Amino acid sequence: MSDKLTVELGERSYPIIIASTRQEYREAIRSTEAWTAGAAVIFDENTRQYLPDGMPEEIVYIGFEPGEQTKCFASLHRIMDEMAAGRIDRGGRVIALGGGVIGDLAGYAAASYLRGVDFYQVPTTLLAMVDSSVGGKTGINIAAGKNLVGAFWQPQAVFICTELLKTLPPREFAAGMAEVIKYGMLYDRALFDQLAGLEQPLAWDHPALTGIIRRCCEIKAEIVKADEKETAASGGRALLNLGHTFAHAIENVAGYGTYLHGEAVAIGLVLAAELSARLTDDGAIGFDFDRADAEAVRKLVAANALPTSLKDPLGGQPAPALDIDKLMDAMRRDKKVRSGRLRFVAMEEIGRAVTVADVPEAWIRELWQQSAQ
Repeated sequence: MSDKLTVELGERSYPIIIASTRQEYREAIRSTEAWTAGAAVIFDENTRQYLPDGMPEEIVYIGFEPGEQTKCFASLHRIMDEMAAGRIDRGGRVIALGGGVIGDLAGYAAASYLRGVDFYQVPTTLLAMVDSSVGGKTGINIAAGKNLVGAFWQPQAVFICTELLKTLPPREFAAGMAEVIKYGMLYDRALFDQLAGLEQPLAWDHPALTGIIRRCCEIKAEIVKADEKETAASGGRALLNLGHTFAHAIENVAGYGTYLHGEAVAIGLVLAAELSARLTDDGAIGFDFDRADAEAVRKLVAANALPTSLKDPLGGQPAPALDIDKLMDAMRRDKKVRSGRLRFVAMEEIGRAVTVADVPEAWIRELWQQSAQ
């Protein structure tokens, strides 16, 4: 039987439906008007297999090659052209069937087409299930940086089916675990301890998986409810970017697609932990994050088959050498920069994060150098 929780945003509230089997998933989708005439389904070739049978012929299907390189203006233009050719009007809707790339791209198309049409998320990767499908952030990448073009556009519903993870490659599953670990680090010490205490790492059929996915969605829903458009002067939704200032720089300098997003986030989490320990050593008010905590983060990341430094291999291949100056430049273009100052998310302790500014750039350069050695 499927589970359900709600992202509470007043008139923009929507359900997250979590199913364990594809049968439950089909029933949940068929119970709505999502997959009916007037819809455009955006997917990639890895998720074509999840297209439901027996759907109306009038649906517009738009497929892309998998990978971060798809999240670009050319793909957005193609979606717009094909939706217009399919005569989708303001009563139409967009369905994202895929991982974070498809969800971000399709969501931005929905926010832009005819100045906004309804949007549904059907995430097919662990990363998308626990993070990118919830909260309404949409966007595409440009050469200057990741997600620098986009919009806030909340979905009408999110349909999660854990059985869809059965065919997810191990490297992709591990990438999703970086976001799971992130939630424990920034909000829920009990979740962090649960992950650290598992005898076997999570897998698609692990009995704890559904509950952990739900907990991650609950945390994100709580944070988004309090700060939907990331306008809080400190803390708020920005906390969800723990590790991401580092991660986005890695992705940009390495070239989008070299690192899976979750792999870059994993390194970013380790660097954020090191930064938090340094802030504690420096006597920052409220910080009680010691070297043992930083090591606990590194061990949990490594235990989930994720890289912990810039020198760790990717998918069995050597990692590319990244120029530290270029990494620093990429960070300066990050969306969280305010008045020219870098802003980071750090942990006062495991389970409690804060935003920090005025971190000496020399510290950040040292962290990059240590990670690369």
